[in-house]
Order: sequence, then structure tokens, then C-alpha cells
Amino acid sequence: MIKKQIIAMGGAVLPLELDNLLLVGYFLKQTGKRNPRVAFIGAAHGDADAGRLRFYAGFGQFNCRPTHLPLFARTPRDLAGFVLEQDAIFVGGGNTRSMLAVWREWGLDLHLRSAWNAGVVLGGASAGSICWFEHGLTDSVAGPLTAMPCLGFLAGANCPHYDSEPARRPTLRRLVARGALPDGIAADDGVALHFIGARLARVVSSRPRAKAYRVRKSGTRAVETRLPTKYLARRSKK
Repeated sequence: MIKKQIIAMGGAVLPLELDNLLLVGYFLKQTGKRNPRVAFIGAAHGDADAGRLRFYAGFGQFNCRPTHLPLFARTPRDLAGFVLEQDAIFVGGGNTRSMLAVWREWGLDLHLRSAWNAGVVLGGASAGSICWFEHGLTDSVAGPLTAMPCLGFLAGANCPHYDSEPARRPTLRRLVARGALPDGIAADDGVALHFIGARLARVVSSRPRAKAYRVRKSGTRAVETRLPTKYLARRSKK
């Protein structure tokens, strides 16, 4: 039976020093392959060299076959074939609105849905997290954080960087309370939301104090509930 998986991460998956790659290891493990094929999509940053090189430097420390999908230079002719031959696809951060516009122009959004249905593990951080949900809280537009519609593979809203960017928590709570965003899930940096099908199966973290939260509308206010979160390093020491 095909298992549909999305692993949406709040941030800090590939830190500057590459000194904590627990979420990378977790992401790759979910493919069930000893040497999985994994592709990076960096369209949210315009395929900038820095994001792509950090992907190779980080994922290259694991037993996997990394590659990347360029959308701004020499894009593969057979996008569907490229996507479906991967075991996992990791989406980088940046401007979510621009990224989704480019994806839709190429039809990549449809190919990614096909890959998800075929059992390819999808995931990513920041823009690579909120893109899979019905709605996200984004900084794609200059000024205050805004709500935006996304792909809708997963129900509700998503917010990354919940602990590292001070405006995230109050803005999400305000928009959910007003009904401008549906109920959703927020993730601190270092947290991964692991969905199997439409269900949140587990929450894991690469940082001992990092958490995830459900944020729901209740009357005229938003109620935040902390979700049980497994710190990966504790499991690795057993």
C-alpha cells in the first residue's frame, strides 16, 4: 500500500554550520530506502547558488543520491519524469508566492501531487513547509505578515519560524481569531510535522525545547495548544 507523506519543517533544517542535521536524517529515513534519490527545489530563492550548495553540503553527509531541479536555467523537459523518479523532494525557503507562481507556470504543482500520491516523500522548510497546506502565513510581500492560499494537499493553515520571528505568533493568532486564516499548525525552528496522508502522525524536533502548536478559533479569540514533540537526539542515544 502506498504511503503518502509530507514532512513540513519550521526552519533551521540546514543551519549555517551544518552542525545539526537531525531533521535531514529523519526526512531521508522516511523513504525506507538505503540510498534514496532526493531532489532539491530552490525556486523560492530564484535557484540561488547558496541554497543549492547548502543542500548538497548537508544532504551529502548522508547515504543518498542528491540532485536538484532548476526552474530558472535549463529546466528538464520531462518534469513529470524527473519528479516521479525521486524517492524524496525537499523544498527550500524564500518567497512562497513567487515560488508557487513559477510552479504553476511549469505545471510542477500537478507533478508534485502525482508524486505524493505515488509515495514520493515531500517536504521542506519555511516556504517549503507552508506550500503544502491550504493556507500559510507568509512574508512574501513587504510589510506585515499576510495570509495566502497554497496548494491544499493538507488541510488548514501552517506557520513556520514560530519561535524565531517575533511577529509570527501574534499575527497567526490574530488572523485565526478573525477568521482570516483557518485553524492550523505552527512549528518552531527545528520542528518537523510528519503527515501520513491527511493525518498528523507525529511531531519531531532537532532541538530539545522546540515545539509545535495547534491554533484554533474559539469564539472571538484563538486558542493555542502545544503538541507532543519527540526530540530526536534522545532516541538516537538509545
